[in-house]
Amino acid sequence: MRELPDVLKDWEAVIGLEVHCELTTLETKMFCGCPNTHDAEPNANVCPVCLGMPGALPVPNKAAIESIVRAGLACNCEIQKHSMFYRKHYFYPDMAKNFQTTQGPVAFCMYGHLDLDVAGEGAAERPDGTGVDKAADGSYTTPVRILRIHMEEDAAKMNHLGGEEGRITSATESLIDYNRCGTPLTELVTEPDLRTPEEARLFMEKLRRIYLTLGISDCSMEHGSMRCDGNVSLRRRGETRLGTKTELKNINSFKSLHDGLAYEICRQAEVLEEGGVIYQETRHWEPSRRRTVVMRVKETADDYRLFPDPDLAPYDLTDEFIAHCAAEIPELPDAKRDRYMADFGLKRADAEQIAGDPDCAAFFEEAVAGETTKGAATVANVIVNDLTGYLNAAGIAISETSITPAQVKSLADLLASDAISSNQGREVFGLMAESGDDPAAIVDARGMRQVSDTGALEPIVDAVLARCGEQVEQYRGGNKRVVGFLVGQCMKDSKGKGNPKLFNQLLTAKLEA
Repeated sequence: MRELPDVLKDWEAVIGLEVHCELTTLETKMFCGCPNTHDAEPNANVCPVCLGMPGALPVPNKAAIESIVRAGLACNCEIQKHSMFYRKHYFYPDMAKNFQTTQGPVAFCMYGHLDLDVAGEGAAERPDGTGVDKAADGSYTTPVRILRIHMEEDAAKMNHLGGEEGRITSATESLIDYNRCGTPLTELVTEPDLRTPEEARLFMEKLRRIYLTLGISDCSMEHGSMRCDGNVSLRRRGETRLGTKTELKNINSFKSLHDGLAYEICRQAEVLEEGGVIYQETRHWEPSRRRTVVMRVKETADDYRLFPDPDLAPYDLTDEFIAHCAAEIPELPDAKRDRYMADFGLKRADAEQIAGDPDCAAFFEEAVAGETTKGAATVANVIVNDLTGYLNAAGIAISETSITPAQVKSLADLLASDAISSNQGREVFGLMAESGDDPAAIVDARGMRQVSDTGALEPIVDAVLARCGEQVEQYRGGNKRVVGFLVGQCMKDSKGKGNPKLFNQLLTAKLEA
């Protein structure tokens, strides 16, 4: 298990998340008919309602309510039939009416949970004996309770020009774009059940996969449609009382969430070890300097003067409405992952990656229609390694590529039948992406099909063994890795056309004999 820094060995982190997600797939804003898009010219998509003009009355977006109910059901929440909107008061330029319309003590979705599967290096972040049973390989599953998922409206976007990073100074010029003001926004609040930065990152990733599958948001952390606040406190290991928490505000990437929490945990531990005091405050993560800095002292609920919004009637959701929302939920990522593993024999990591992206899952299923287990596993390998790498390098989504499922299937067939090697497969993929030609046609045009005829390869193996007596003795002396050198010699003699797997098998059989 990875060693903890000395300063953390006596301290346990307690982490809770507040995840904000804009419902970007809706056509209009939460309480008015303005277009729900941020791509227009600044302050073009605004009206008296989202600007809070006197006499303007809000009208709720029914599609937004349907979206949040589907999100709650997918996160195992209890859907509350009776709830209402409140006014959360604060004075800041990003909210022209000086209050935010949000939900009060009872939200549309309450008391849910998601289970996290933690493995690999991430599992090593949580020491044994801290509330989970670890498997022999160190992996574990831990439930994360969800207190609520409530609906609110987003604030305007502020651009601060000049000044220091993350700080507003006298040299700062601030610009405001109210196009985002009034955008339907969900906020998911977890209980303080997370214990490591890795668990927090995995929770965010899992939630993003669910929301993408539901089709309620594009979940772009880069563009701010999904962002997160992390609350973290420390306590002595074995204690149950919570310590004083700090909040990391507006985290906009998985890496920043992990790194910001890791820094803040170490910072608090050092302060407490020296006898200092942790203050309840909001802090900002500076990635370039790899540190958190104070933004402001944390407000309490009383500071917002919450009261029911007199312009919005209470909600009474019917059983029929909730059943309609439930019927609209597609197969969720975990269930799809398990089906891919059971039906196609995919490795868990490959199945999870493909199932977590609806467009990628649709691409995969079209490519493997009627396919056998071996063929499907090869298709998945091409998608996870070659196609994903190509898309990342090109900076495009799978829905934007000209590469088709049929082309990926053709390439996978060549690899599964050992017509080409894995190295050749990567070369063929690049040529396919560049030209748009079928992989089989590329292979035939370039004479790339590898020889898998034992009768043709055996003389090459015999010749290599005859001239590499030193390596043969090394192998028989216990150095099994030398077979890689011998395979390389066979490939050289066959001018790269021999099947390396078959060469390896023939060499091993003869050496062992």
